[in-house]
Amino acid sequence: MAKLIYISNVSLDGYIEDEHGSLDWTAPDDEVFAFITDLVRSVGTYLYGRRLYETMAVWETDPALAAQSELMADFANVWQAADKVVYSTTLEAVSTAKTRLERSFDPDSVRDMKASVTSDLTVGGANVAAHAFKAGLVDECQLFIWPVLVGGGKPALPSDTRAELELLDERRFSNGVMYLRYRTPI
Repeated sequence: MAKLIYISNVSLDGYIEDEHGSLDWTAPDDEVFAFITDLVRSVGTYLYGRRLYETMAVWETDPALAAQSELMADFANVWQAADKVVYSTTLEAVSTAKTRLERSFDPDSVRDMKASVTSDLTVGGANVAAHAFKAGLVDECQLFIWPVLVGGGKPALPSDTRAELELLDERRFSNGVMYLRYRTPI
């Protein structure tokens, strides 16, 4: 059975974006970017909320982005190779290949996906991830903790879910970012 992994950039005070919706503090240097690319290289399916999908879709819709460097081209290829499921009630259509639109998050459907595929899945976007956490579907939580306080915004983790996590791995990057990988108690 495949794992469902929550991967997110997080400020030191626990947010994935600041109160204005900005993510500018999460721009990775080459070391972090290469690590992230290797981390998601084997992912078969990304589960996204609308906003994160729209942010990530440029890896397919803007060829100039991949043309900037070998690292960016590698990530674009990795991202495009995976299937995508976008959960949104407001998005009218998807703009990328290998992508389907779902109007609501269905835990049973995600359980079926986990049971039927051989490659891991990731869940991204705090709202979609909160649904997955509440349904007990998240097997691992992989956080990139950035050395910045944003003072408020969208929380990275659901506030009404309690879980004891087991630390599986950690890594410190030269720019001060910490990678923490936890197993959840499913």
